[in-house]
Amino acid sequence: MLRTVEADGNAISYTLERKPVKNINLRIRADQCVYVSAPKDVAAKMVDAFVMEKSAYILRALKKFKDKNRDTVSEHSFVNGETVKFLGRNLRLKVKNASRSKVESDESYVILYVKDVQDADLKKRVLETWLRKKCKDEITAICKKVYPQVKKYGIAFPEIQLREMVSRWGSCSPKKGFVTFNTALIAMPVSCIEYVVTHEFTHFLYPNHSKKFYQQLATFMPDWEERKKRLEG
Repeated sequence: MLRTVEADGNAISYTLERKPVKNINLRIRADQCVYVSAPKDVAAKMVDAFVMEKSAYILRALKKFKDKNRDTVSEHSFVNGETVKFLGRNLRLKVKNASRSKVESDESYVILYVKDVQDADLKKRVLETWLRKKCKDEITAICKKVYPQVKKYGIAFPEIQLREMVSRWGSCSPKKGFVTFNTALIAMPVSCIEYVVTHEFTHFLYPNHSKKFYQQLATFMPDWEERKKRLEG
């Protein structure tokens, strides 16, 4: 069961699992997902209160994982030799002067062309725009590849959205017919992006993390656990 609480102006989404445990337990994973297990007789509002009480700790942990896993171009100085994480590879940045801003890449480099090589804001804006477009293109292609697995169940091809996400790699809104993916996925290997897409598409069939959900996910992608570990690593 996915739930969301508001704490100090921040929305914290977490997965609530009912288990034969005595206490409420909190777990934050490296993929920036928050899991809470609780006894069956504890009201959901009490679990929400528990999460709100732990909100400061949760937000600190999420920020730590976010800084570790995402391609934080905002922290770059945008100078020659910097590393740009792109589809699981560490590419080197080259900055060149040009009359028109653009970005090119090969197996070793990301080449950033700008009118003013001293303008950090311009370099940041151009590189972020390029990374976002590449992320949308890659995810869209993977969605088209994965979609036939759920199409046979009568699921329409969803609307694909991108945004920066603090606590998740993706989310699915089955009733509204769209899926949202974290822009930080552009830094991850294609195999990991395929896992996230397949995970979210499986939610069109099971909008929770029940046993049936994971059984279906394993049918679609037998090695999903291995890919998930790679994503979290």
